[in-house]
Amino acid sequence: MKKYEVAPNIWEIPITEKKGMRVPARILATRELIDTMDEGVYNQVTNVACLPGIQRYSLCMPDGHWGYGFPIGGVAAFDLKEGVISPGGIGFDINCGMRLIRTNLVLEQVQPVLEKLIDTLFYLIPAGVGCKGFIKLDKKGFAKVVQEGVPWAIREGYGWKDDVDFIEQGGNLPGANPDKVSEKALSRGMEQLGTLGSGNHYLEVQVVKEENVYDWDTARTYGIDQPNQIVVMIHCGSRGFGHQVATDYLRVFERAMPKYGITVIDRELGCAPFDSPEGKDYYQAMLCAANAAFVNRQVITHRIREGFERIFKKSAQELGMQIVYDVTHNIAKIEEYEIDGKKKKLLVHRKGSTRSFGPGEPEICPAYREVGQPVIVGGSMETGSYLLAGTRKAHEETFGSTLHGAGRTMSRTAARKKVQGRQLQEDMRRRGILVKTVSYSGLAEEAGFAYKDISTVVEAVHQIGISRKVAQLKPIGNIKG
Repeated sequence: MKKYEVAPNIWEIPITEKKGMRVPARILATRELIDTMDEGVYNQVTNVACLPGIQRYSLCMPDGHWGYGFPIGGVAAFDLKEGVISPGGIGFDINCGMRLIRTNLVLEQVQPVLEKLIDTLFYLIPAGVGCKGFIKLDKKGFAKVVQEGVPWAIREGYGWKDDVDFIEQGGNLPGANPDKVSEKALSRGMEQLGTLGSGNHYLEVQVVKEENVYDWDTARTYGIDQPNQIVVMIHCGSRGFGHQVATDYLRVFERAMPKYGITVIDRELGCAPFDSPEGKDYYQAMLCAANAAFVNRQVITHRIREGFERIFKKSAQELGMQIVYDVTHNIAKIEEYEIDGKKKKLLVHRKGSTRSFGPGEPEICPAYREVGQPVIVGGSMETGSYLLAGTRKAHEETFGSTLHGAGRTMSRTAARKKVQGRQLQEDMRRRGILVKTVSYSGLAEEAGFAYKDISTVVEAVHQIGISRKVAQLKPIGNIKG
C-alpha cells in the first residue's frame, strides 16, 4: 500500500489506495518503525478511514499493531450527527488504562524488603483469569458503582479525597446508565473490583534513576523529585464487565447496521450512528464500564497503600503515596477540536492510545495545567515504562492523542514457543527484577522480545511533538496474572 512521508515521521496513505476511504490514513512512526509495521495495520487503518462521518484522518500511533477492528494504537474522530460509534474502536477491555503512584521511598530503602513487599502485594491484589476481589456487591450495589465511579470508592473508604483530582475526568464519566447494561455484564463485573486480571495487565514497582530523568522541572511538578525514587504502576481495565458490554453491543450493531444503510469492510468494525438509539445505548453502557475500570484501579491503589504500610510500618500519607495520574487508553469521548477553521464537538475513539492534552487545557487538573497532562506509557516487564507530558501539538495534529505502550511484535502463542515462563522468571531475577505470577504460560506471553523497543516508540512521539519525555521508569518488581 502506497504511503508518503508528509512531515517528519508522519506517513500518509491517500484515499485513492482503497475504495471507500473518506479521509486519508496517517501512521506516526520513524523510518525504522514504519519498515517493521505489519500489513494488518495498513489494512485496518484504511478500513477505519471508510467509516461514516470520520473527520480529517484515520490515525495510528507508532506502537500500532493488528487489533480487533481498529489497529491497536488507532485514533479516529467522528461527527456527532453523521458519524458512528464502534466497539472495535474502543476495545473489549473498556477503559483499560494506566495509573502511576509516587512514594517518598528510594531504592536503597526498598531493595532489602522487595521480595516481602511483592509477596504482600501479590496476596492483597488478586490476579489471573476469573479472579475475584474482596468487595462483595449485589447487582444494585454494582450499578451504583458504575454510575458514580471513583467518588463512590472514596466515600466507601477506598482512597483519599484528593485522589479524584489526579484521575482523568475525576474518575467519573457522566452519562453512565446501568439500565443499558445486560444482567450478564453486571454479574460478571460485580465481584471483580480490585483485581488485575490476566494478559498484559500488571502491577509494577519501579525506580526512577537520575540518568533517566529528561526534564526535572516537569518531573518535580508530577511528584518525581529525587534520584532513585520508587513509584508503582498499575495497568488494568474493566475486566469481564467491559468485555461483556462490548460483546453485547457488537451483536446489537450487527442487526442495526442494515437499518441505517451502513456496510463495513470488516465485520469487526460493527457500528451504529452515534445519534441513533443503539449508538446512544452503547455509549451509556460503555461509560458504565469506563467508570468501573476507574474504580477497579482505585481499589487496587487502596490495597497497594495497605501493602506498603504493612512493610514499612508507616501510613501511606507518611510514605507520600499520592496518585501521579490515571489515564485511559481504550475509550470514546466527546471532545472539541478545530475542523476547517471552526471548533466542533467530535466523538474521539482511542483504542490503545492515550490522551495527551497540552499546557493550558481546562480539562487538566490545576496542579499540572502549566506543564501539560501526565502521559503514562507502559512498556514490557523487562524494559520499563515512561512518563511523558502532553503537548498543544497533539491537540492540533492527533485529536489530543499519543501512544499508550510498546506495542506487540509477536503473538502470544509465538512468545510461549520461544521461552518458558519459569525460565524467564529466573532470568529476570538475575537481572534484578522480581516477578510473581499466577500463570507461567501467561508470563512467557509477556516476554520483552514480544514487544517493540519502548524507547524507540517513545522517541518517535517525542520527535513528532505530540508528547514529550519526562522520565523513564525501570522495573524492580512485577505482579502478573
